[in-house]
Amino acid sequence: MIAIPIQFRAVASHRFLKYINWMIAAVLAIFVVMVYWHMYRPVPATSGSVSAPVHAPVAIARDAHGVPHITAASVEDAVFAQGYAMAQDRLWQMDAARRAASGTLSEVVGKAGLESDIEARRLRLPRIAGEVVRRLPAGEKVVLAAFARGVNHFIETNRGRLPLEFALLGYDPAPWQVADSVAIFMQMYRTLTVSWKRELQKAGMRAAGDAEKVEQLYAVREGGEVQPGSNAWVVSGKRTSTGKPLLANDPHLEFSMPSVWYMAHLKAPGLNVSGAALAGVPCIILGHNERIAWGVTNLEFDVQDLYLETLDARTGRYVFQGREEQARLEREVIAVQGAKPVQVDTWVTRHGPVIISENGLNMALRWTAAEPDGVGFPFLDVNRARNWNEFVAACARFPGPAQNMVYADKDGNIGYHAVGKLPLRRNHSGDVPANGATGGQEWDGFIPFDQLPSAFNPPSGVIVTANQNPFPENYAQRVSGYFAPPYRAAQIRSLLAERTDLRPADMLAVQSDVYSAFSHFLARQLVTAYDKRGQGNPALGPAAELLRQWDGQMRKGEPQPMIVALAFQHLRLAVADKAAPGKGAIYDSGMAPAVLERLLRARPAAWFADWDQLLLRCFVESIEEGQRTQGRDPKLWDYGIYNQLYLVHPVVGRIKWLGQYFNIGPNPMSGSSTTVKQTTRRLGPSMRMVADLSDWDNSLQNIAIGQSGQLFSGHYKDQWKDYYEGRSFPMQFNKVDAKSTLTLQPR
Repeated sequence: MIAIPIQFRAVASHRFLKYINWMIAAVLAIFVVMVYWHMYRPVPATSGSVSAPVHAPVAIARDAHGVPHITAASVEDAVFAQGYAMAQDRLWQMDAARRAASGTLSEVVGKAGLESDIEARRLRLPRIAGEVVRRLPAGEKVVLAAFARGVNHFIETNRGRLPLEFALLGYDPAPWQVADSVAIFMQMYRTLTVSWKRELQKAGMRAAGDAEKVEQLYAVREGGEVQPGSNAWVVSGKRTSTGKPLLANDPHLEFSMPSVWYMAHLKAPGLNVSGAALAGVPCIILGHNERIAWGVTNLEFDVQDLYLETLDARTGRYVFQGREEQARLEREVIAVQGAKPVQVDTWVTRHGPVIISENGLNMALRWTAAEPDGVGFPFLDVNRARNWNEFVAACARFPGPAQNMVYADKDGNIGYHAVGKLPLRRNHSGDVPANGATGGQEWDGFIPFDQLPSAFNPPSGVIVTANQNPFPENYAQRVSGYFAPPYRAAQIRSLLAERTDLRPADMLAVQSDVYSAFSHFLARQLVTAYDKRGQGNPALGPAAELLRQWDGQMRKGEPQPMIVALAFQHLRLAVADKAAPGKGAIYDSGMAPAVLERLLRARPAAWFADWDQLLLRCFVESIEEGQRTQGRDPKLWDYGIYNQLYLVHPVVGRIKWLGQYFNIGPNPMSGSSTTVKQTTRRLGPSMRMVADLSDWDNSLQNIAIGQSGQLFSGHYKDQWKDYYEGRSFPMQFNKVDAKSTLTLQPR
C-alpha cells in the first residue's frame, strides 16, 4: 500500500473544493440567468415610449398599485391601450380564459382540461360566441376590435419575452380575436348560470322521496326578502355626511389567481370612466364616470331549462308535438396534449344541444345565452351614460347573465333595475327537466324589460341587493331561480338603518361584517335543545356553554362558528334525507339556511316527531366531527382553520418547492355563506368598491390579489394583505398620482 503524503492530500482536497465551488457558482449563475430570462425579463415596461398603431399619443399612467390610467385622443385609442395594458399584466390569464370558454384547454394542459373542454363544446360556447360576433351592431364590434388590436400589438412586440406560463406549457398565444372577448363573457355566463345541474339534483331527490317535502327544500323565497348575490347597495344623500349618495359593491365569485377583475381608468373625449373590467374584455363592467356610479350582483333567475327528448341517439330523430323531427349533428374534435384527439358528437334539437345522453335518457338544454335575440355588448354606452334614462337604455340591451344593477348620480338620484333576458315559461317553472315532446312547456319569449323589478329614489333612501329574490310575491310572471336567503340583505339594511352620517369607511365596514343571523339562531336552538333534553350528555356541556355566550359573529380564531357550521351541515343532511332518503348528500341549495330556520320555527310533525332530539343528534355529530379534526376540547377549536382559504397559481403554483412562493395561504377566514362578507373555502368578495358621489377621489376600490399576473411584478399580490384585513385604497380619478407613465406613440 502506497502512502499518500498529507500535503498532497490537502492540496488535492483544496483543488476539489475549489472545483465544487466553481461548479456551484456556475449552477447558480445559470439559475440566475434563467430566473431573469423567464421571470424578470417578461415583466413589461411601464415607462418610456413605444411605437403603436394609434392615431395620437396615448398615455398609460400607473399608480402605486399598478392601475393604468389611460388618456387618449379618441375612444378607439383608449380601448386599444386598455387591451395593450391588460395584456402586459394578464396575457396568460386572458389566454387561459378564452381556452376555457372555447374548449381548447386540453391542447396545452392535456387530459386535465378535457372534462371542461367537453362541456364547453357541448354547451356550444365557441359557436355561440361566433354567432354573437356576427350579430353585433357595428359600433360595438368596433370597440371589441380596438381592444383586440391592443392585445395583439403587445403579443407581436413581445415575442420571446412573454409570461413564464407560456414557456412552461410550451406554446405561444394565437392572435386575439373579437370572438375571444365575447367567449370570455360567455364563460362568465357559464359560471353564473348553472341551474341545469340543480334541475337534475332536484329531480333526483323527487324521484327518491317525498315530492312535497323536496319542494319545500327548494323554495324560491322565504318571506323575509326586501324588494329593492354578491352585495350591492346605494344610499341617498339624506343618509350620508356629505348630502350626496354612496354606492357600494363587492361581487362574490370564486377566488382565482390572478383576480377575475382588472382595474382601469379610461379617459378620452366623451369618456371618463374608472372601475373594474373583466380580464380579456374591454370597457368597465362596474365603476363610475364623471356623472354616475353603478354596481352589479348576480340576479340568480333561472335562465336554463333541460328538456327530456324522445330522441334516437343513433339517427338524431326525435318527436315534437306528435311529429318526427331531425336533430342537427355537430362534431367537435378536441386536441389533447400528449394523447389522441377526442371526438365529441352532439345532437342539437329545437331546444338546444343534447348535453346528457345516458341510460336511455337524452336531455337538451335551452339557455338564454344561445338565443338569437340575446345579443349585445352595451358597456361603452353604460360607461358614457350621464343620467338614469341613458343608463337604463343601455342596460336594456344587456342580454345576460341576468344581473341586479344599482345606480347613483351626481344629482342625488339612486336607482335599481334587474337586467337581462329572463324567459317566460309556459306551464312549468323550469326547476326540473321538462317534457320536450309535447310542446306544452316551451318559452313564450322573455319578460319585457320595463316589467323587470326596478326602483328609483325610494322614500327609504336605501336600495340593497344581495342575491335575494327581488320579485314581489304578486309579480305577474312566473318566477323561478336559485336566490340567496335574505340574511345578507337584512343585515346590510340593519347596519345602514337610521344612519345620516355615512362615509366611505362605513360602507367598507359593512362589506366586512361577519354577523350571521341564521347561525346565531341555530346556536340558540342547539342550546335550548340541550337544556331540555341533553344535560345527561357530558360531551355537549362545554360546547353548549360556548354557544350560550356567543354573539353570532363568524370570526376566525373562535370555536363557536365552527360548532354551528358543523351542526348546520349535519342538520341539512338529516332534513334532506328525510325528504329524499339516501339522497340528502346532494342537497346544496343556497336557500337551505332559510328553509331550515322556517322548519325549526314551525316544527311540523310531518317531518320529525321530536325536533329537539334531531337537534341533539346533529349537535353530538358535530362535536364528534370537530374532535376528529381539531382535538377533544371544543374551547380550543378555531373556525378559521375549518374555513381556510388556499389560493394556488394554476401553473407555477403546482411546481414542487417553487410554487409555494407564488401561492397564498392557507389563510384562516372569517365569514360564511350567510354573512355580508360571504366567505367560504371557495368564494368570497372578488372586489370591493365604494363610490362617493360627493368627491370621486374619496372613493375606494381594491381587488383580492393584485393587479398583475406577472409572477415577478411588484403588483402580483400586493393587495392581498389589505384585502384580507378589510382595508381598501383611494380610487384615483381627478387626481392621479402616477408612479410611471408609458406613452404609445403613433407609428
